[in-house]
Amino acid sequence: MKLLIQPGDDGTALIKGINLAKRTVDIAIFRFDHREIEKALAHAVGRGVTVRALIAHTNRTGEENLRKLELRLLAAGVTVARTADDLLRYHGKFMIADQREVYVLAFNLTYLDIERCRSFGVVMRSPSVAREALRVFDADSKRTPYEPGSNALVVSPTNARRQLSAFIQGARKELLIYDPKVSDPAMIRLLEERARAGVSVQIIGKLTRASSLVEVRKLAPLRLHTRTIIRDGRMAFVGSQSLRSAELDMRREIGIIIRDAKAVRQLAQTFRGDWLAIEQNAETAKTAPAEKLAKKVAKAVVKELPPVAPVLDTVVKEFAAHAGALELDPEDMQETVNEAVKQAVREAVKDAVEEAVEHSSAGAVK
Repeated sequence: MKLLIQPGDDGTALIKGINLAKRTVDIAIFRFDHREIEKALAHAVGRGVTVRALIAHTNRTGEENLRKLELRLLAAGVTVARTADDLLRYHGKFMIADQREVYVLAFNLTYLDIERCRSFGVVMRSPSVAREALRVFDADSKRTPYEPGSNALVVSPTNARRQLSAFIQGARKELLIYDPKVSDPAMIRLLEERARAGVSVQIIGKLTRASSLVEVRKLAPLRLHTRTIIRDGRMAFVGSQSLRSAELDMRREIGIIIRDAKAVRQLAQTFRGDWLAIEQNAETAKTAPAEKLAKKVAKAVVKELPPVAPVLDTVVKEFAAHAGALELDPEDMQETVNEAVKQAVREAVKDAVEEAVEHSSAGAVK
């Protein structure tokens, strides 16, 4: 198993998978603008690989682009199918190479998602997962109802709510969650129940209902485009469905629950790194106003300072008049003056700040 972490992998893993395919490539697409992946699909056709693309009938902003993509792929010899419009959205992203290697992705095949978003993908060789992925692909390509053959995949709206509910209920120590919008009432209740049972629940993203039991932080500066849950450091869910009612019950979403120790450890490490970075950014933001104020004061002070050279010349002449000829080392002189100026400024600033704070406090009391 291999974990794809975005930003980081620039699409190389998918391109490599397509290039190594000997017989078939089946790929489901929601949004797509990655030219290198498109070229790899065309080259696969050229060397005799059967390539099938299942393209969403619509998305929120790029329907015209989807139709253009269809035409380009058809021209390259790809067999193209369009999803039905019976579900609210076909949002799943996955690929199967040679009917054995499966790519389950939380990100779209776009430069934005791959280069500037926090997201993940799972690559694995598994006959059972490949069979189930092909069942979804074939059903949606033919616009027939999908009937799960196993629980190898988490598929909305078929089994996602049941599988993810059980996954959350099984937590004993910790749930680390990436989710742009946790809003499903039943899922929020489950998270709070686990928290009351002593499970630490942390969310990077958004929780639509205020809760004192769950810690929530907003990811920055990266854009969040993954739905991932790490349970007790032993198992993880990676997929396209948020804990939202629409994504659980009314859309085609694809995810997978993994137990690979290395991949789960990488997910947990990435989460903790992001969590800490958010905290550090928040601390930096708190000090920003003081730094901004200090810079403005410094600029004002420098602007009002008289030219240094004439002042220094006058002082040196006064000392020479009293002490005779002076032998001055320029570097020593610069260091001495620097320290003297720093000390004088410190004292002046201290007095000014104390006075400003007193005036501010007095005004607040009034």
